Amino acid sequence: MTQALSVENPAPAKRHVPDRPPLLAVGVMIWLGSELMFFSGLFAAFFTVRAQHSGSWPLLAGGKLDYVQAGIFSVILIASSPTFQFGVFAIERGDRRKARVWIWISWVMGLAFVGNTLYEWHDFLHHGLAPHTSSYWSLFFIMTGIHGLHVFLGLVAMLFLLGRMKGAAGDPGEVNVYQAVGYYWHFVDFMWLGIAGCLFLLKAG
Repeated sequence: MTQALSVENPAPAKRHVPDRPPLLAVGVMIWLGSELMFFSGLFAAFFTVRAQHSGSWPLLAGGKLDYVQAGIFSVILIASSPTFQFGVFAIERGDRRKARVWIWISWVMGLAFVGNTLYEWHDFLHHGLAPHTSSYWSLFFIMTGIHGLHVFLGLVAMLFLLGRMKGAAGDPGEVNVYQAVGYYWHFVDFMWLGIAGCLFLLKAG
């Protein structure tokens, strides 16, 4: 009787909690520290150029920013961070099927963001707005381009992670790789908050 009940109501799976931080996670965190310094350089360049054009910032040169479209796709990208974290929780519980589903959801959301970035570039270039148009547009293309490249690399990492998770059986290192990709994805999403705030919200000099 007791055995039957235990089969019908199995104990909930416990999360995988390592005894010490994996070397992969430590390495990724150190690398993200260097990436943070790189993005800090971009922000420093932005505020320096902005200060040089105080009173006439931004130099849109007749261009217009679509705040609604930018806001929608910003929300999509930021929302992909918790969806990926749900996948981290799933893989730590050993639920590999749900973990793969959450990767795909996050991947589609990130792809939509990259697609919107490319669409914006095409639209601005079509209307004669290019990096050489003004200081603002130079910063716009540089900052969104570098960030878009980082998002793209995150999408590639997700595909490699999905490839590693093929099949019914997993391996212990799978959890560490999933977590490492999650650290990177959270970082990319967080950086977009700063970039979007600079390019779309800091209008006055």
